[in-house]
Amino acid sequence: MSGGENTIELTGLTKSFPGVRAVDRLSFAVRRGEIFGLVGPDGAGKTTTMRMLAGVLPPDEGNATVAGYDLRRDAERAKHHISYMPQRFGLYEELTVDENIRFYADLFGVPRREREERSVELLQAAGMAEFRSRLAGKLSGGMKQKLGLVCALIHTPEVLLLDEPTNGVDPVSRRDFWRILYTLLDQGVTILTTTAYLDEAERCHRVALLHEGRMLFCDTPANLKGSLPGAVLSIVCAEPRPLRDLLAGMEGISTVMIVGDGLHLVVSDPQRMIPELRTRIAAAGISCDAIEQVPPSIEDLFVEAVQREQAGPANQGGGR
Repeated sequence: MSGGENTIELTGLTKSFPGVRAVDRLSFAVRRGEIFGLVGPDGAGKTTTMRMLAGVLPPDEGNATVAGYDLRRDAERAKHHISYMPQRFGLYEELTVDENIRFYADLFGVPRREREERSVELLQAAGMAEFRSRLAGKLSGGMKQKLGLVCALIHTPEVLLLDEPTNGVDPVSRRDFWRILYTLLDQGVTILTTTAYLDEAERCHRVALLHEGRMLFCDTPANLKGSLPGAVLSIVCAEPRPLRDLLAGMEGISTVMIVGDGLHLVVSDPQRMIPELRTRIAAAGISCDAIEQVPPSIEDLFVEAVQREQAGPANQGGGR
C-alpha cells in the first residue's frame, strides 16, 4: 500500500444489543502508518467497534474494510493481516515468556529464524530481554501487557488493533508501551487503539471522541483542542467539590469539572470571569490558591461536548 492510502475504513457501522445501540452509524478512516485513537468512557462503543474490525463480531448495518478486505465478505482473509489485542489478552501463565512468543509465532506460521530475530528485537524494545525464561504468571501487570504486545507483533501485522492496552498499567510501563508503538510506524504498521485515558489521546496522530456509540469529533489532538468554544480557567483549591457546586450554572461558565486538586472551567470571557470568580469564591469562604487561564485539553473538549449534547440535539459529525 502507498503511504497515503487508507488501511481501515468504516461507513455507517452499527451494532445493537438488547436494549442498547452500542455503535451508532460510525464512520472514519485510518491511514497507513498512523496511530488512531478511539477515546471515550466505558460504554462509549470502543470495544464493540474493535471486535467488529477484528472480524469476531458481525455488524448489523454499514461496512468496514481492513487492509483492503471487506469484512462482510472476506473477514477470514483479513485476519491474516490483523493482530488484535483485546483487553484480556490470552497469555498462558504456566508458560514462560519465550514459550508464549513461540506459541503465537506458530499460530501465524512464522519461521523459526524470523521468530528468533523478531522476538529479540521486540523484547529489547519492551525492556524484557532478561525475562525470557520467566513464567508469564509471575510477571507484573505492566510486563504482561508488554508481553501481550510482543506476541501480537511477532508476525509483523499490517494492522494492529489494541483495546485499552494500558488500562491499569503503571506509568513507566505505559511509556514503554507507547515507545514500542512509535517504532512500528517506520514499518508501515497501522495502529488503532482505544483508551479511556484522555491524556493518551495526545499521543495519537488523530482521535475520534465517542459517546454512547456515536462520534462527537474526529481530528488531530491540536485541532480538537483548538475547536473548544471558549477558554479554560484552572482553579487550584483544597475543596474542589464544594467549589464545583458553587460555580455550576454561573452565567458565563459552560462547563465545570474536577481535575486533580482543583477545577477546570470553560468560560466565554476569561478576563471578565477571573475577578468575578475571585469575588464569589471569597464571599463563600472557600480557600482558593490560584485562578489562571490554561491551554485546553482533550478532556476539556470531551466534557464540554458531552454536556452540550445532553443539553440538546447536536450534530457534531467527524471528518476523515
